[in-house]
Amino acid sequence: MTGPVLAVDQGTSGTKALVICPERGVIGSGSAPVNPRYGTGGSVETDPEALLSSVLDAGRQALADAGEPVAAVGLANQGETVLAWDPATGRPLTDAIVWQDRRSEPICAELAPHADDLTRLTGLPLDPYFAAPKMAWIRRELTRAGVVTTSDAWLVHRLTGAFVTDAATAGRTQLLDLDRVAWSSEALAVYGLAGERLPEVVDADGQVGITTAFGPATPLSGLLVDQQAALLAQSVTEPGVAKCTYGTGAFLLAQTGSRPRRTTTGLVSCVAWRLGGRTSYCLDGQVYTAASAVRWLTDLGVISGAADLDPVGSAVPDSGGVTFVPALAGLAAPWWRGDLRGSLTGLGLDTGPGQLVRALCEGIAAQVVELAEAAATDLGAPLTGLRVDGGLTRSTLLMQTQADLLQLPVEVSALPDVTALGVGAVARMGLDPELTAEQAVPAWKPSAVYEPRISATEAAERLAGFRREVAALLDRTPAVDRTPAADR
Repeated sequence: MTGPVLAVDQGTSGTKALVICPERGVIGSGSAPVNPRYGTGGSVETDPEALLSSVLDAGRQALADAGEPVAAVGLANQGETVLAWDPATGRPLTDAIVWQDRRSEPICAELAPHADDLTRLTGLPLDPYFAAPKMAWIRRELTRAGVVTTSDAWLVHRLTGAFVTDAATAGRTQLLDLDRVAWSSEALAVYGLAGERLPEVVDADGQVGITTAFGPATPLSGLLVDQQAALLAQSVTEPGVAKCTYGTGAFLLAQTGSRPRRTTTGLVSCVAWRLGGRTSYCLDGQVYTAASAVRWLTDLGVISGAADLDPVGSAVPDSGGVTFVPALAGLAAPWWRGDLRGSLTGLGLDTGPGQLVRALCEGIAAQVVELAEAAATDLGAPLTGLRVDGGLTRSTLLMQTQADLLQLPVEVSALPDVTALGVGAVARMGLDPELTAEQAVPAWKPSAVYEPRISATEAAERLAGFRREVAALLDRTPAVDRTPAADR
């Protein structure tokens, strides 16, 4: 039995840290904010030193709260956020380009003839969401110096001196061969990154180095990208069940087992984790704006925050015919149209905050339904349930809307901060090779289960209204022609 571990989840808008004891559960916690900067032209950036400071601050808070030492540290990361940095000094050479940043769209347009080959190799569609287009953009627009990597490699280097990334995070770059779980020379050449020094791809549960950043020398023995850490923490280790995390965006993942399943529906096929040299795979779908759409309504003064969703939305019986497609940062899977803008239709003089809130909840939930149905198609069998986590799961209105439109039970995690719990489990496995994932992860016990309260017919009608508005958006905004001018 290993002792307590420190699990750190470095996220888009903040870092959370937990001290987790295998016998007593969470015995300490800490958090620190991160403030991405949203600029013109689709830019989203963060000061890398602020990311590191948030990791140190949150981790030290959690340790102080626990009041006892830990046996290991685990680190979860944002996935597709990248930066250039000096490997000799660890000094950042650029800001961190956040996963939401869209400035590499011209590079994706230029590489369109290679799109099918890249997807076949890596499992990922050609889109600025992933790390490789951002890495190529940094090299073209900002600097050729140093190394360019995902943010986890830089954080681990600053903590331990190691130069590594876990297999699941590497799988978010569009530079990893999905079948071999190794860097793809072909993909690197397509992106003009063939000469780059890249971090070693390691297991999630490997001891990668020693850190003294949190006090006494402690092994860093767990690394995993955030959404896959949440998948593990929710015990989604077999096909049939999916999980969805409602954070800045919403992210649905479904386990596919020991072999990659190429998607036919527009989802992402990627590494779930590599533990003890054995790789598991998953299907992944994204909604770009969930909590960020709630923040948008808040900034407009419609509500005062996420806590208002239930009281404001429940004050009216329905959306009053209002349909909200909250594509405020574009549409991700299965459409992959980051250039789209959101739409709000069906407004009338009787439209008030309650109708807008209900329409937003339906818009978020409807996108998740699209992802769940796509996953079921790729798996060849319907999903049996959805396990959910994240801040927005506190909204009864959103969760009931999700169950109604999905026509499946929605199980809300009883444990907060599941991403940290997942990477904490991996850190324990890194200390004890005999420990299995099932043993390391707390038994799944939902705090609430939402069952559908409307008929399948009514759910289909409401989804059809949402899909009509998405179709109208697609019609009004033709896809950018990514064919190079010389080939037109």
